[in-house]
Amino acid sequence: MNIYEISSLLEKVRSVNPLVHNITNVVVTNFTANGLLAIGASPVMAYAHEEVADMAKIAGALVLNMGTLTEKEVKSMLISGKSANEHGVPVIFDPVGVGATPYRTETAKKLLGELNISIIRGNAAEIANTAGQQWEIKGVDAGEARGNASELAGMVAKELETIAVITGKQDVVSDGTLTYTINNGDPYLTKVTGAGCLLTSVIGAFSAVEKDPVKASVAALVVYGAAAEMAAEATNDKGPGTFQIEFLNSLYNITASDIEARGSFEKISK
Repeated sequence: MNIYEISSLLEKVRSVNPLVHNITNVVVTNFTANGLLAIGASPVMAYAHEEVADMAKIAGALVLNMGTLTEKEVKSMLISGKSANEHGVPVIFDPVGVGATPYRTETAKKLLGELNISIIRGNAAEIANTAGQQWEIKGVDAGEARGNASELAGMVAKELETIAVITGKQDVVSDGTLTYTINNGDPYLTKVTGAGCLLTSVIGAFSAVEKDPVKASVAALVVYGAAAEMAAEATNDKGPGTFQIEFLNSLYNITASDIEARGSFEKISK
């Protein structure tokens, strides 16, 4: 994969305007919708049992985020996920806070066991805990990363038969054999609630226009990280509130030239 493929995929997202069906958490709904609109996708947040199967089958991608879990939402995730699987729609899973409580851990296992998940995206602790590896979780936030994230991503990808995306200071994408590291981003992303959740949905937008989930994930991470760098430079350390607004502007305004100038990623295995 090269940088020109990434900028081309961004243009494809903008031209196709894919419908991304999100079952996400109440904290991030507005930010996620605005971020998807900014990058060129079309967001929908549908949760009712009566319509989620129909919505999932016409979407370009389905994003399942378990940030604020309820029994009703879990049922909606299962119904929509099975519909997406049946109709060839990629399912992207964000296991927010898995490992923090037994309920979260069991819910993640249930979703992974009953659905065909195309991509799972989380921080190192979340990804580790989905595979039964012990890692400290405080609320829905991870403890400090330890160990090799690339090795962890590869192990989880093989074990769960999916694409594992680990985000942090350096992002990692792996299918268990092929692994990429991505170096774009800015620390301000950790100061904005929902930045990771929006990223998962942006991966969904790229997955809707690119059948290769590794390429879709790498492209989404590079574009997202480059936009964060642009926002941080534009706001000149004014704080996370200003950054959040400018980040949406950067997702909207980022160009192929910006991506080609800033994109930083590496294939580390094949």
